[in-house]
Amino acid sequence: MGFSNQIANYIVGLSYEQLPKEVVTFTKRCILDYYASALKGRDGVPIQMIHELIREMGGVQQATTVTNVKNSVLNVALLNGAASHIIELDDIHKASIVHAATVVMPAAVAVAEWKRLSGKDLITAIVAGYEVAYRIGETVSPSHYFYFHNTATCGTFGATAAVAKLLKLNENQIVDALGSAGTQAAGLWEFIEDGAMSKQLHPGKAAMHGVLSCLLAQKGFTGAKKILEGNRGFFEAMSEQHDVTKMTEGFGDSFKIIENSFKIHASCRHTHHVMDLLIEYHKGHNVNLKEIKKIVISTYKVALDITDNPSPETIYAAKFSIQFCAALALITGSGGYHAFTEQILHDPTIRAIVEKIEVQVDKKVDAAYPKEWGTNVSIHFNDGSIYKAKTSYPVGDPENPVSTDALVEKFMTLTNDLPFEQRVQIVKTILNLEQYTVKELVATVHRKIEAVT
Repeated sequence: MGFSNQIANYIVGLSYEQLPKEVVTFTKRCILDYYASALKGRDGVPIQMIHELIREMGGVQQATTVTNVKNSVLNVALLNGAASHIIELDDIHKASIVHAATVVMPAAVAVAEWKRLSGKDLITAIVAGYEVAYRIGETVSPSHYFYFHNTATCGTFGATAAVAKLLKLNENQIVDALGSAGTQAAGLWEFIEDGAMSKQLHPGKAAMHGVLSCLLAQKGFTGAKKILEGNRGFFEAMSEQHDVTKMTEGFGDSFKIIENSFKIHASCRHTHHVMDLLIEYHKGHNVNLKEIKKIVISTYKVALDITDNPSPETIYAAKFSIQFCAALALITGSGGYHAFTEQILHDPTIRAIVEKIEVQVDKKVDAAYPKEWGTNVSIHFNDGSIYKAKTSYPVGDPENPVSTDALVEKFMTLTNDLPFEQRVQIVKTILNLEQYTVKELVATVHRKIEAVT
């Protein structure tokens, strides 16, 4: 049986009743975290551009964007996917390097709203979407990640899996949908070189393509039956090294979603390990720039491939600079959304610290990646003393978890433009989602909705 057939069999067979209580609870935490990022991200300039385009193009009123308009499920998935990724606080899975929420949830929520499905239906579909995205991501990582943005590529399959479950596609239709998803899976890292807005397009299009692939399959549109393992399929074309055992190991018996990590710093996840360490140092010490000779960050190669940028020129670029993020953490003791400002970007003390930072690959740390996203940091002082710290798991990893209360606080902080009572009701609805319909969830999130035709 091919991998697409195995995935299809899994999706058709999965039911809410099969989900352990801890999986249901964890999935609701993921949904809350998704909305925190999406609702905060909706005001971003790239998101407003997509919003304006949707208004100009019009569309059937099927679902609701986080910018409060009714439009087609395709357009809603596009915009909401982009919005949930832009502030760099969406969830992440270490082994697959996929931000699943930003691709699976925009697609799933849009379709579930459209089809008037239950909270239980949505939870089940999200579990399926995460499972598929993470397994495919693990199979092709880390070699795939050098050129391709896993969230965009592997996430397309996850969005497809979730929507297939919601639309109750049969196994043959799901195989076709996965075939169409795979041939659309795309997203190159070149945007990192100049800070292009393409990064927001990646999850939006992945979510959109997941919906499109399933709707086409429902009509009888066929896709490649071996899109994953075929001679010219996804694995061969897009990964120099792939381990297909990751597709089947524990498949159907375990739930990948509970391996999810949550972000508390509003920057690239590859900067979080050193930020955690330097925030802890900040808490217990008076930081004196003149006393510091140099700071050495020793981490895994992929982290430096993505974040070795000592001279970021924009706030967004700063979020992908390990040097800047380290300096920010050391000087301010913070890395949250509100820590990244224009004033901070040009702060002379932070820039002076950046100039003292050296980065290098640590062979031992590198060998543990992607199972561990670790780092060693040493602060060398002019008097000859050295402060050393290390971590294998950033805060928010399953091995170093954040509480539900912390995620609620994150949501309340990021959505503080909404009335307090509304925020409380959103949290209550999501954390008890099995008792609600998706229509009720959306109505709670969006009190005023504008129809666009």
